Amino acid sequence: MNLWIAFFRGINVGGRHLVPMQELKDLLAGMGCCDVCSYIQSGNLVFRHKEPHAARLVAKITGVVEQKYGFEPGVMLLDREALQSAVSANPFPQAIDDPKSLQLYFLAEIPASPDLDGVHRDQSADEAFHLQGKVFYLYAPGGFGRSRLATRVERHLDVSATARNLRTAMKVYALAETFN
Repeated sequence: MNLWIAFFRGINVGGRHLVPMQELKDLLAGMGCCDVCSYIQSGNLVFRHKEPHAARLVAKITGVVEQKYGFEPGVMLLDREALQSAVSANPFPQAIDDPKSLQLYFLAEIPASPDLDGVHRDQSADEAFHLQGKVFYLYAPGGFGRSRLATRVERHLDVSATARNLRTAMKVYALAETFN
């Protein structure tokens, strides 16, 4: 069995695409996922599944969610090593004291031709960013909700993404570490 971390995009946010976590856990268990655990209500799951290929498992997950809830969610699927690497590669150590100030955007793929000039244009004076492989780090000490750049990252990178703050990423990684 392979250990997987799933970050669902856009569920239970702003009153849209409401999916109770227990129902989502049961749905995944019904498709062969084992030991399904969740962290908070925004679609952070850790589980085991025999499928070794992330893309195939994402297709299965999105299919069952669409069948039950009528929408196809975005799902970023990582293994434990990818999440550990993203958390430990944090290029903004100052965010450790305020982990909500750092957003990790987990990208569906490595951006082929990111518009970094556009990123710089939308970046406020107190923000900083770093793109590393399939993770885009946005340090926004003034608040993620006030960041103009935060809403335009996908447009500038031209890839699908879902963001988690450093605190959530660390908590989900800690949950994954409880699996042997």
